[in-house]
Amino acid sequence: MTEARRRNKVVSVDDVVGRIEDGMTIGIGGWGARRKPMALVRAILRSDLKDLTIVSYGGPDVGLLCAAGKVTKLIYAFVSLDSIPLEPQFRAARENATVEVEEWDEGMFQTGLRAAAQRLPFLPMRAGLGSDVMIHNPRLRTVTSPYDDEEELVAVPALDLDVALVHMNRADKHGNAQYLGPDPYFDDLFCLAASQRFVSTEQIVDTAELTADAPVQTLLLNRLMVDGVVETLNGAHFTTCVPGYDRDEKFQKAYATAAADPASWAEFEQRFLSGDERAYQDAVAAFHAEQSGDD
Repeated sequence: MTEARRRNKVVSVDDVVGRIEDGMTIGIGGWGARRKPMALVRAILRSDLKDLTIVSYGGPDVGLLCAAGKVTKLIYAFVSLDSIPLEPQFRAARENATVEVEEWDEGMFQTGLRAAAQRLPFLPMRAGLGSDVMIHNPRLRTVTSPYDDEEELVAVPALDLDVALVHMNRADKHGNAQYLGPDPYFDDLFCLAASQRFVSTEQIVDTAELTADAPVQTLLLNRLMVDGVVETLNGAHFTTCVPGYDRDEKFQKAYATAAADPASWAEFEQRFLSGDERAYQDAVAAFHAEQSGDD
């Protein structure tokens, strides 16, 4: 096999799901309702996977997986749809205690990813001292500085991941991947913290195109950080993937409305989540055609 073929990491959505096993810890990149790898999340919904631990700055990825009964434990800093402050299916999971939860401060969460990325058992930080985060999460402990200051610090444990799933604007077939929006979020840390790393992308392009019209610093992921690349047009829907598309507010509102009622949710699932990714995208297009007719 040639070097070029070995470096071709293009896979399908089903290939990615086939690499995930029951009970694994899955880190999902993006931030709230922004640039989430939703096509990969929807593929997990269609699978038989169960007993997953999800680690996320959460958005609809968390809500959908909780609603589908895929999640045993959730480690999160927040779970929001941005324009809807609290993700409705996550709210239901919390209120009904259907998942074990571990809430972290946003800075702690980042530090836990950094510890895992550096293959350290923990990293010290000040965030969380004196807060209820320490009270409600007994796994978090403190450590005393070994130096003359003897300062007490939070020992943030590493967020070690079995699998990381992230979504980027563009990538090449080797795994080099690029964001074109205003924020990289922490997708690079998710990949560095994981044993297996998969990137869904709006478009697979030739390597030279990645820097033809964008600064080199937008190349957030290099091929050594990625095990598989999936081309999924509109794969972050209904979250943002700017500059390609904004959050689909009409669809998000329909999602939140359906989540409030079991019968409505069953109809939503049947219409949008019962088929494959192509069926999902077709159903969304039909939904917007109906909305245009009603305007």
